Amino acid sequence: MKTPVPAAVPTAAQVDVSRETMHQLETYVGLVEKWQPRVNLVSPASLRDIWMRHIWDSAQLAPLVPQGSPRLVDVGSGAGFPGLVLAIMTNAECHLVESDQKKAIFLHTVIRECGLTAKVHNERIENMPCLEASVITARALAPLDRLLPLLARQLRPGTRCLFLKGAQAEAELAALGDPANLAWRLHPSLTNPNGSVIDLMVS
Repeated sequence: MKTPVPAAVPTAAQVDVSRETMHQLETYVGLVEKWQPRVNLVSPASLRDIWMRHIWDSAQLAPLVPQGSPRLVDVGSGAGFPGLVLAIMTNAECHLVESDQKKAIFLHTVIRECGLTAKVHNERIENMPCLEASVITARALAPLDRLLPLLARQLRPGTRCLFLKGAQAEAELAALGDPANLAWRLHPSLTNPNGSVIDLMVS
């Protein structure tokens, strides 16, 4: 059964969603639903609310992506949240890093079916050379004190990191101490009352 698009969600009201963009997002959702029985892309509970839990949750990062055509690297892409949503909604040059081969094949399929130009790297991020990203995104991958070391090769002065986090965002930031080369701010999540977006800049 096709999951209906919610009529009114906060993120949709704040992002310019064209008819073409909506068609691509609907195609993407249809592919998630088609592949889910074969590949565990999202939890069964969240699949029933895929638009709010995954699509619009990811889309809230779109206004934070710099204008132009920045290079965006999405780490631990999984089913493509937020990387594929941002590939649809922004002009960023998107690179999706996913070590699971079946999920990487799924990402390739969405890119082809939606007519996107994103690139998939079927590799672990810690084993990759620097991709010279302007923006790095991640969602539910690891706590910050484990995530940032995994990204060590990718972080350089000027890199901006946008991490979708739950209720532990402030605790994760506190656990970092006060690194001299990092500055950050928290944005409240538009889709999760207990969530936040960690907006981190490397200097």
